[in-house]
Amino acid sequence: MKQHRAVCGTVATLLLGLSACSPIDSSDTRYETDYANHEPLHVFGYPSTGSLQVVQEIVWRLADGKAGDLEKLATSDSTDSETRKTAANWVKSFQKGAQGKVAADFYDEASERQVVVLYFQGTQQVKEVTVRLDGNAGEDGWRVMMNEVSLKEAISPPTWAPKEPGGNGSVSDS
Repeated sequence: MKQHRAVCGTVATLLLGLSACSPIDSSDTRYETDYANHEPLHVFGYPSTGSLQVVQEIVWRLADGKAGDLEKLATSDSTDSETRKTAANWVKSFQKGAQGKVAADFYDEASERQVVVLYFQGTQQVKEVTVRLDGNAGEDGWRVMMNEVSLKEAISPPTWAPKEPGGNGSVSDS
C-alpha cells in the first residue's frame, strides 16, 4: 500500500509538472479575457464563426484604444501605411462608442466575405466594415479590410444602411 501511494504521488507530481510546462494557447486565453472584460456585442444577421470573431475583436481593439492590435486584424491587400493610418482613424473616431453597447448587423452570407454595420449606441455612430477570408491570415482566416486613410472617409456612415440595427433583415438589396 505504501509503495502504491509513492507511485501515485510520483505520477501526480509528474503530471502536474507536465501540465505546468505545456504551452497554453494564448489566443484562446486572450479571447476569453477580452470577452469577460467587455460589453457583449449584440448581433443581427447570420455571421460565420470567423466573421463574428473578427468583428468582436475589432470592437474590443477599438474600445481598448489599441491601434497596433487592430492593425493585426487587417487583410493582406492593404499596405502597412494604409493599415496604420486606418487603425489610428478608427480608434480616434470610435473608441468611446466601442466602450459601450455595440450592435453588429451582418449582411449577406459569410462564406468568403461579409459586410457588417456597427452601431455604437452610446455615441450614435454607425460604421461599415468589410471582413473577408484572407489566405495569408493563418488558421482563423478572417480579417478586416483597412484602407480608409482619410479621417473623413473613416467616419462617414454608410448611406444605404438602416438607422437602427436589424432594420433591413440583414440582407442587402443588391
